[in-house]
Amino acid sequence: MDAIITASGWADEAAGERPPTLLDIRWELTAATAGREAYGAGHLPGAVFVDLDAELAGPPGPQGRHPLPDLGVFGAAMRRAGVSADRPVVVYDGGQGWAAARAWWLLRWAGHPDVRVLDGGVATWTAAGGALTTEVPVVPEGDFVPRPGALPVLDADGAAALARRGVLLDARAGERYRGEVEPVDPVAGHIPGAVSAPTTENVAADGRLRPAAELAARFAALGAGPDAEVGVYCGSGVSAAHELLALTVAGVPAALYVGSWSEWSAAGRPVSTGAERG
Repeated sequence: MDAIITASGWADEAAGERPPTLLDIRWELTAATAGREAYGAGHLPGAVFVDLDAELAGPPGPQGRHPLPDLGVFGAAMRRAGVSADRPVVVYDGGQGWAAARAWWLLRWAGHPDVRVLDGGVATWTAAGGALTTEVPVVPEGDFVPRPGALPVLDADGAAALARRGVLLDARAGERYRGEVEPVDPVAGHIPGAVSAPTTENVAADGRLRPAAELAARFAALGAGPDAEVGVYCGSGVSAAHELLALTVAGVPAALYVGSWSEWSAAGRPVSTGAERG
């Protein structure tokens, strides 16, 4: 099963008799209402808005800024949006891909068998001549019930152990990994043993993922080949989901440390700084 779908591919499937369920996951870290406002100003026809902070994550706390959501809340949100177990789902965001990938990963982790990300999001859709609408669709209630465990996850201890025996990728910007800046969390630096792998380097200039062969070469150079044990973290488990999407396209299985740096740094755990793995 493919993890991504192109704008032209979505246009073809949207014209079918029973198109996939379409979810708008636009979100901004520093503006809680920006995604909903963007949806109201114009979205892909048939798309239902899903709130990342309220429906794809639990309340911030000791487990990080975007911990796993309550399964009841998540399941209800997905059914409200029309998600059913036997119907494919396509998710998109404003183009960065992080939020859409969070929805993709959560649905796959919770047992949905067929979820894809619209590569490049809204920008790619409109650049290809796709229309936007302000009409909010009325969709039938879905039947999806989350059954977690279909994808691997790491807790803090598991991430620390994997960094020692395998490859733990840090998906944040390089300057945050090195400890030069920390705009969000209480401590700067990275998990000891982690490897810097900014998720921004997985995309081309047009916002779409780089080709699978390029991604595979990039990850192989970091030690994250298909035979390695690989984990990923970021600031709070959102951009790391996009790294996991890129790894999936490259054919590399990997686990997500959901709590990520926001959990790790708040608990007084060991911290490394600088450019070297350590």
